[in-house]
Amino acid sequence: VQLQASGGGSVQPGGSLRLSCGISGTTRSTYGIAWFRQAPGKEREWVSCISSSDGSANYADSVQGRFTISRDNAKSTVYLQMNGVEPGDTAVYYCAADSCLPGALFYDYWGQGTQVTVSS
Repeated sequence: VQLQASGGGSVQPGGSLRLSCGISGTTRSTYGIAWFRQAPGKEREWVSCISSSDGSANYADSVQGRFTISRDNAKSTVYLQMNGVEPGDTAVYYCAADSCLPGALFYDYWGQGTQVTVSS
């Protein structure tokens, strides 16, 4: 399984950004996909996940109500819509498979990461 994260960039506080995670190299139709982020000098942090079974979503408290995860199975892509971004959201964002648990050790596959920078 290969994961390709994209969509990062620079955005002002309060702005929006949409990250994409393309999934390839598999015949399975769905995977549990999570987004993690890692800021300089900090540990990798679980942000959100969407389950493979029923498409239910979970969020870290720090992004609840601001970020929305979704999937388009026809495009084999999972999205992370980031609204109302804050400077604390600045990090490299990674997508990972195949789980919906809040811990990096549960994930076998990782994308390469995409940088998100929030500043004025």
